[in-house]
Amino acid sequence: MQLGILGDPVEHSLSPRMHQAALRARGIEGRYLLLATPPERLPARIEEVRARFRGVNVTVPLKERVLAHLDLLSPAAEAIGAVNTVINEGGRLLGENTDAAGFLKSLEEAGVTGERAFVLGAGGAARAVVYALKTAGFEVDLYNRTRARAEALARAFGARVTELSEARGADLVVNATSVGLADPGATPLPAEFFPERGFAVDLVYRPRKTRFLREAEARGLTPVDGVGMLLWQGALAFELWTGEEAPIEVMRRVLDDALGAAS
Repeated sequence: MQLGILGDPVEHSLSPRMHQAALRARGIEGRYLLLATPPERLPARIEEVRARFRGVNVTVPLKERVLAHLDLLSPAAEAIGAVNTVINEGGRLLGENTDAAGFLKSLEEAGVTGERAFVLGAGGAARAVVYALKTAGFEVDLYNRTRARAEALARAFGARVTELSEARGADLVVNATSVGLADPGATPLPAEFFPERGFAVDLVYRPRKTRFLREAEARGLTPVDGVGMLLWQGALAFELWTGEEAPIEVMRRVLDDALGAAS
């Protein structure tokens, strides 16, 4: 079974380690490859997937761009407007989004509660997060540096576009941007705009405790790193590709070993 991840960059991804361990645990012969794919290479890469792969994950900046190259979308992927998992069904490519369900599962594990969420970002990951939060009954405020993108996302899901200072009134603040990934010293939210209670989630998982989470914790919030979402979206993708139950604890252990408990 040949699997992989499409994106640019992908070198930082822990998905190969996680999925190789899952394949071994279930006795499935296969490999999971890093497939660096700049946007201009996407059409050719998709045809390669169609010919040789059982499925792939999709990460930035391709989660929305990939839709036009697929044969079918799941209801969740169609509603979200972004795909993070592709399943090859005999040459027909199905686009799925396991980010939303994986995000909600990570919140459940972390004991997150509340009524109002503030989401930073308006890309493919943010679309899944907003969809998930609205499904769970949260009121959602949005901020993105490009306001037009935030407004389009807000219209799609019944959210509200606000300024950064509005984060102070949220029960949950979510970084759904890539800020902090390339530059660990960067953060998308000035520390003074964090609320004084509640939860902060960062989808960036390396480092495990980002500047965003450190500053949130210093303000009194409970930090939730991005590893839970990475784990659960991967587990759901694994089950779609293989038809086998994902070995959750094996996958979790691989991620913990790679990142450390509180790195």
